[in-house]
Amino acid sequence: MPPSEQGGAPGDLSRTTRVTVLGSGTLLPDHRHHSAAHMVEWNAGAVLLDCGAGTLHGMDRYGVDWKRIDLLVLSHFHTDHMGDLASILWAREHGLRPSEASPLTLVGPRGMVDRLHGLARAHGEWLREPTGGMRVVEVEGEGMWSDPEGGMGIHHHPTPHTEESLAFRIETPAGEVGYTGDTGPCAPLASFFRGVRVLVAECAVADGTEVPNHLSPIEVARLAQGCEPEILLLTHLYPEVDRSRVTDLIARAGYTGRVEVAEDGMVAEVPMGRPVAVHTAADGV
Repeated sequence: MPPSEQGGAPGDLSRTTRVTVLGSGTLLPDHRHHSAAHMVEWNAGAVLLDCGAGTLHGMDRYGVDWKRIDLLVLSHFHTDHMGDLASILWAREHGLRPSEASPLTLVGPRGMVDRLHGLARAHGEWLREPTGGMRVVEVEGEGMWSDPEGGMGIHHHPTPHTEESLAFRIETPAGEVGYTGDTGPCAPLASFFRGVRVLVAECAVADGTEVPNHLSPIEVARLAQGCEPEILLLTHLYPEVDRSRVTDLIARAGYTGRVEVAEDGMVAEVPMGRPVAVHTAADGV
């Protein structure tokens, strides 16, 4: 049986969804862990979840085709989650020929239009209409936005991080991918993420230093116990969270499922009917 009929070989998107971690850190300087950005790709679609500083060059570093971006989803408006938005729009304006540029759809929380007006005042009016054009979709609360062209659904749920912040669940042919964005403890998120194959979850603070707008290992464990993803990818760790111990802390808190600490360049291959496989940048993926 050919690899694609078995669920897809690494790098084959015909029956596989690929989640590439472009940024697994925060805004604090760390050349191995850049600001938040995650690319979800399959044969007929691609979604960029957040675009913190360093995202655009990270795509080239890890073999992700930036020209595939026609759907960009922002969880909230902090710099470590949208700092490269102007850079991406500039690249579309100057690096794409009109014949190869499809319209960009930008999905974000309420207030997205106002932020774009501010960016245009800072960088130039071209930003409102980059090559290929752009449509802006503001979403809020709990609900779903459907791509009118591709039929893909993006589910969203409010999170206790900022007034407008959202978590997302992305429908793909090989299964659903969940992304917490930034969030504090939020019991309804367990139901919202139930059934996802991959959950990319922030784990920003250490146990014992809990804050209302971020998660600690104990709180991530509670979330994962409630939704039971096939694999839990931990991201957005501040320096006080020990990367070498965090999976043990989550296990001690009661979650015994599969957990990986995200690194820039890490790839989760999600094939139809087969377990998720995780590769790091060192594996040459």
